[in-house]
Amino acid sequence: MLLNTAQTYRNAYLGLSRSTWLLSLIMLINRSGTMVVPFMTLYLTSPQMGYSIGQAGFVFGLFGLGAFSGAWLGGKLTDKIGFYPVQLITLIGGGILFIVLGQMKSLPLICLFTFLLSFINEAFRPANSTAIAFYSKEENRTRSYALNRLAINLGWALGSGLGGLIAHYNYELLFWVDGLTNIAAALVMWLFLKPVNYKPSQQVKNIIKERSAYKDKTYLLFILISLLFACCFFQIFTNLPVYFKNNLHLSEPHIGFLMATNGILIAMVEMVLVYKLEGKRKVTFYITFGVALVGVSFMLLNIQVIGPVIALAMIILVTFGEILSMPFMNTYWINRTQASNRGQYAALYTMAWSAAQSLGPMGGSQIAQHFGFPVLWWIVGGVALIASFSFWRLHKAY
Repeated sequence: MLLNTAQTYRNAYLGLSRSTWLLSLIMLINRSGTMVVPFMTLYLTSPQMGYSIGQAGFVFGLFGLGAFSGAWLGGKLTDKIGFYPVQLITLIGGGILFIVLGQMKSLPLICLFTFLLSFINEAFRPANSTAIAFYSKEENRTRSYALNRLAINLGWALGSGLGGLIAHYNYELLFWVDGLTNIAAALVMWLFLKPVNYKPSQQVKNIIKERSAYKDKTYLLFILISLLFACCFFQIFTNLPVYFKNNLHLSEPHIGFLMATNGILIAMVEMVLVYKLEGKRKVTFYITFGVALVGVSFMLLNIQVIGPVIALAMIILVTFGEILSMPFMNTYWINRTQASNRGQYAALYTMAWSAAQSLGPMGGSQIAQHFGFPVLWWIVGGVALIASFSFWRLHKAY
């Protein structure tokens, strides 16, 4: 039994190209350095900086705006000059801007460089997504994206943990570490991942003009549904911890354990589950089921009789919903593309998640403040189930 399990894990990681592993390593290094974001509000409202929570919220609004517009430009540049130079330029540019932002003390300059940083940083993602598609095969594409997600989750967990220690010592040091890890990721890419010729023929370009992502009505519907789902999903990392502390009266270590459970389950289960499911059914089937699990998990929170048990059950259920939906969402959009328009499709997908990262938590916090958390969880769960039903309609129609 143990031998069979070990063999299954081994098979889940077999067959992926060296370049796919390198891209995931680059993402791991990059995300391990993403320490500023979770501590930005604490930094701005610290006695050292002295800004209000409202001013910090405005800065985060600009962060979201920069990410949204950067994703659009990143996709456009990817189709123009290729995914390799876009990744290299944005990694180096983001590294420099992290360091510069750490030196800014006045609010206007902090706002300006926060926008520029998120603009450059998010331009990296469409190029990276396009590169994964290029270096993977159709039969292992979903696993290639799952490996990339694994790198993101591990990097985020490592960065957040290390960032807490660094922030306790010196907030400004966070910006230096973030900047240097970005540059280190660019250096790894430059040394070990060779550039590829990425110039589609004029004939292909002419065909693609008729297949623009911005004119693909089915894909635009997919993006709209994804935006709704993402607005629900981002409650996990913003309003949910507040609910755990204020309403369920869980301690910070307990909340940390619950959040860590999400990352641990993804690391242990996602690659194997995707390996078992990939190619068995249409990807929209798994997306529908995964999004429905996320909706049900939020509704579970309104059963408050056994709070700690429900909290753990919710985290486990929402994690499996994430595992089933997100890798296959990447496969869905990539299946609609060709080599020379992948940047457009990747940009729209990234823009949807960037917009949701601002809209979801902001809207959720207003609902929680004015109507209470139970109302928020009913609404979030309901919206996620509507998104699931919409994905199912997409599954049946196409």
